[in-house]
Amino acid sequence: MALRFSRVQWARGSILPTTKGAIIMANTPNTMRRTDERPGTTSHSGEGTNLTDKARDAASQAAEKAREAASSISDRASEMASDLSSKAECATSAVGSSMQQLAGSIREHAPSTGMLKSATTSVADTLESGGRYLQETGLSGLGSDLSSVIRRNPLPAMLVGIGLGFLLARASRR
Repeated sequence: MALRFSRVQWARGSILPTTKGAIIMANTPNTMRRTDERPGTTSHSGEGTNLTDKARDAASQAAEKAREAASSISDRASEMASDLSSKAECATSAVGSSMQQLAGSIREHAPSTGMLKSATTSVADTLESGGRYLQETGLSGLGSDLSSVIRRNPLPAMLVGIGLGFLLARASRR
């Protein structure tokens, strides 16, 4: 059985044939190099360790600053979302109050008899109950009630969504 080696492997001495035909891989002194040494340079282990420590410290400081910046941005976004939420709740309450005032105004100027009286009273009652609902439940209550209505009636909700999409598409063309 003949063993074949490349000239580079044989010259390095990294592959040694044995009498039984097995291959022994070995590092000889002329092929072993320290990983921190490069040809043409001298080794100063103190300087290399010092530079490594400085690089680690700089990376650690940069990571810490990045964490602080991300935390600060996250806190600001949370505060802004909270402020926006409270402003939306206040606006919803104001709309409810305006609806109740409008209902009172309609009742004051409604005719005293006839079919028109019953129609204006019905409109005023609906506006007043809607205004009271908005003031009491707010925007979050409105969202939860809307989602429960959609769960109970998925097909009509889908048809309403398609109709609204169609109307918005037509309005955006103009």
